[in-house]
Amino acid sequence: MSEIVMPKFGLTMTEGLITVWHRKVGEAVKAGELLFEVETEKVTNEVPASADGVLEEILFAEGSVVPVGQPIARLSGGGGATGVSPAPSVPAGADAPSARKLMAEHGLDRESVTGTGRGGRVMKEDVLRVVATPLARRIARQDGVDLSGVTGSGPNGRIKAADVAAAKGTGTGTGTMPVLPASGLVQPDAVRAATARRVQAAKRDIPHFYVTRRVDIRALSRLRADLNAAASGHARLSVTHLLVKATGLALAAHPHLNRVWLPDGILELGSIGVGIVTETPHGLRIPVADRADQLPLDELADHCAGLFARARAGSLTTQDVSGGAISISNVGMFGADSLTPIISPPQAMILGVGAEQTLFRPDAEGRPEAVQEIILTLAADHRLIDGAEAARFIATLSSLLEAPLALLRAPSRPSTDTED
Repeated sequence: MSEIVMPKFGLTMTEGLITVWHRKVGEAVKAGELLFEVETEKVTNEVPASADGVLEEILFAEGSVVPVGQPIARLSGGGGATGVSPAPSVPAGADAPSARKLMAEHGLDRESVTGTGRGGRVMKEDVLRVVATPLARRIARQDGVDLSGVTGSGPNGRIKAADVAAAKGTGTGTGTMPVLPASGLVQPDAVRAATARRVQAAKRDIPHFYVTRRVDIRALSRLRADLNAAASGHARLSVTHLLVKATGLALAAHPHLNRVWLPDGILELGSIGVGIVTETPHGLRIPVADRADQLPLDELADHCAGLFARARAGSLTTQDVSGGAISISNVGMFGADSLTPIISPPQAMILGVGAEQTLFRPDAEGRPEAVQEIILTLAADHRLIDGAEAARFIATLSSLLEAPLALLRAPSRPSTDTED
């Protein structure tokens, strides 16, 4: 008998929603056949069986949200866990210090905690899933209560629902639920709830700071019009396509910013990907245009078209949403002047883009001149990026947009980073 566990898709996934079981209890399944589907706030993943066998027991039904690494079913005749390969064991000393402290306080054996960090490393969140009851965790998520600050009254200090309610009453929570009539209260679907938790955690855990700059896009608009007039079978270029290309080139000019913060350390990315916040019937998705600095504009536009189509159809793959240190959220088409965005973990930056505005600026002789501008707002993770670095990055990006012929050239990577 082997256990089927909730697999881990992506660096930051901690739980998944079981949307479909493709086999019923008692049915046989062969290795490679589709067994179940898991949905995160990013993408839906199809999970095949890793071995032949019979599905003996389903521990979590469709619609259940389950932590990564937790058993969800049992398969007889199988050779191992389905969904992910068993994580290699790591020494206890490699676990996060906060996790070790919590395990010691609650008298937990390390074997009783499933680690979701790299290589099976136990993180603080993994221990909290063990030391708090499921109801306590659900109430804490709904009411914005940080479980690390709650004292448990259960056996071995386990946190119960009453403990969370008491913590909320003393102000431990990060927010309070508004009082609504019972008829107006609805429960969010699993994807919306997962997105809410992710955004709340991002705003709470990532030390955001912001850099804003106005950019003259008259030359960019002329270049776009000229390229589209001569498209001849190529996809039409949008402002977003040009922004993605410029952002990729700006990141190539500042390669030390192409990294992300993970619980285990700082990860240097091997290629430059730019995420694009996309509105879909299933909520916001962030497909990533990989090699944004390298692809010619026409190829980049075609690549983005495929990403957008899959995002709206709900068929993004894990590869479509992986990588990238930065994303773009363009609200210009809605007429918003600017946007102060929230970083999507584990990325290090996100660029908010506002609508084109016609303003009068003094020309070289001091006379009023009509110009077209957009407002860029860069949100950056202060754990990775300092203010001066962010200012230099957005200056490079602005220069590329204001002198856009550089978008047509191959990227030139500096041999050394001379910034101080």
